[in-house]
Amino acid sequence: MSDEVRDQIQTEIKQIDKHIKSYEKLLQKSQECEPDLIELTALASVLHAIYNGIEKIFIIIAKKIDKDIPDGKQWHKEILIQMTKTRITRGEVISEGLKEQLLPYLAFRHFYRHSYSYIMSWVELEKLVNAVFDVWEETKVELNRFISNYDKN
Repeated sequence: MSDEVRDQIQTEIKQIDKHIKSYEKLLQKSQECEPDLIELTALASVLHAIYNGIEKIFIIIAKKIDKDIPDGKQWHKEILIQMTKTRITRGEVISEGLKEQLLPYLAFRHFYRHSYSYIMSWVELEKLVNAVFDVWEETKVELNRFISNYDKN
């Protein structure tokens, strides 16, 4: 892996960490009491940005290492699946288990981009908000493992 690619991935990881840290109080508060519409809208934006950051990392890998970026209507899902596959140029980036944890965030990303915030349901969003710290930590572990394993080969 080139230093440029490693640096781009690590920069995105740091950006997501900073984003989560910036909204940590809101994320924690929402675990104690149901958020109002403004807080719900902010939480939705936070989740959307986190998944977009993860997807940016996947795009870097697909573009710079795989030399193969999916296209078409389902490209967001296809790139997520692509990251679970071993390629000639690399091993798997993330596990099937992590992919399954990220799928609801991908689905939410689509919902968020194509609807109005006032129709969001806390019942649906709560699951994602409550899991986001653990999902992000697992994502970082697997991304760092990928970087480390790639550098050994």
